[in-house]
Amino acid sequence: MTETSQEFSDPQSQSALSEGAVEELLRSLRRKEGTWFEWGQSCQALQKAGYDPQAIFEATGFEPIQQNQIIVAAQVYATILKVGVSDAVQSYFGQRGSDILYELRILNQEERAATATLIVERNLDVDEAHEIAKAVKEFTRLGKVPEEFTNHPGDIVAYQVWRLARQKSDLQERSRLIARGLKYAHSPTARQQIETLLTDFSVQPSRPAPRLPVYRLETDDNAPRILPVVGKLPLTRADLQAVPLLDTTGPFRLVKFTGTGAWVPMPGWQVIQAAEDPVVLLCDSDRLPTPLPGNPEEVLVVVDRAQRKWDAESSIDSYFIVDHADQLQLQWFETSPENQLLGRVILIMRPQKVLDEDYTKDPWQIDE
Repeated sequence: MTETSQEFSDPQSQSALSEGAVEELLRSLRRKEGTWFEWGQSCQALQKAGYDPQAIFEATGFEPIQQNQIIVAAQVYATILKVGVSDAVQSYFGQRGSDILYELRILNQEERAATATLIVERNLDVDEAHEIAKAVKEFTRLGKVPEEFTNHPGDIVAYQVWRLARQKSDLQERSRLIARGLKYAHSPTARQQIETLLTDFSVQPSRPAPRLPVYRLETDDNAPRILPVVGKLPLTRADLQAVPLLDTTGPFRLVKFTGTGAWVPMPGWQVIQAAEDPVVLLCDSDRLPTPLPGNPEEVLVVVDRAQRKWDAESSIDSYFIVDHADQLQLQWFETSPENQLLGRVILIMRPQKVLDEDYTKDPWQIDE
């Protein structure tokens, strides 16, 4: 086995691609044999088989971002061939234009084919392709559109320009937009609609779109962590062990699970973030080993099931969950316990104390 094939060896991928097939794909990519479309198919085959884009880059010279572009562009190219385009369009993109086709990924198959045809007919570059694809995508979200404009991508650009030009009082800017609209107008009715702006100088002010209510989490403390709830005491050891280990994915810690269950968000405090296998128990405050002051209330007991060992230095100040007569209990041990430890209590959370619950329902009061 060669050094390259050793680097790419992946037990999960061997059933998908043989060693010889991998070597052939890598050699073809390294020598840039064939068309960009074939390069994209080769990169996609390697990635689907489980090979890392960085490893492909080191073996072929195709950077991960370039791999992504030609893979997506190849998929777009396949869809416009499926819909049907002229020989001129097929030939043009068969040899070049992967960056242009990549911009059309946001459109459906029919829109891609029509837009690709317009791009070839007008010999447009990638920047123009980006703007046209964006206009076509936005056009599909509109409600009522003047009937003079068809759903041809040229008319869609003309409509966008017509709408913008009507909002401009600056004659130079208005003229530039009209010229762009006439350049792209496909149907006679769309062209006539654009031409009316040459004599109609009235301005139609538009209301700006409202800002999206976007917020960014600024600190780890703002990022909650979802924890499974075992139930409310009294509980059994089986109840504790029945809760599955959670696997979170993505920047928002998406939790995936099957079946039924209860989940509670917890603030992203360091003690929560550092826990390896945390679960939550519900308990009344007067049922704790040391009852909390004040009126009894329900509290959350967070237990890290991964911490099941006791030592004199770190465990002397900790409470643990143990199985006593088939019931879970919170206990503290001054010396090494005989009981099997099922997890360490890392946090007990009391509910937020709200003096006037109706007060928080008024947004203006919250702002203050």
